[in-house]
Amino acid sequence: MAKSKLVKANKKIEEKVVGGYKKIEGGVVGGFNNIADKFVDNFLTKEGETVKAARDRLAQEKKEREVRRKAGLK
Repeated sequence: MAKSKLVKANKKIEEKVVGGYKKIEGGVVGGFNNIADKFVDNFLTKEGETVKAARDRLAQEKKEREVRRKAGLK
């Protein structure tokens, strides 16, 4: 019986810790993404381009550079 109470108490503690960690993690990741989006918007978007479109374009350009590098081209 005592062991069962300890298991239940540990489970409650675990749930609280994991829940708190996930909230902190979500806040940190969300904050980073907001800053990254502002940077992309201010410095990397072309005229009339959305942040998402700029991110997609940059990802495509990166992929093309990697393919050229692996092929030995510059």
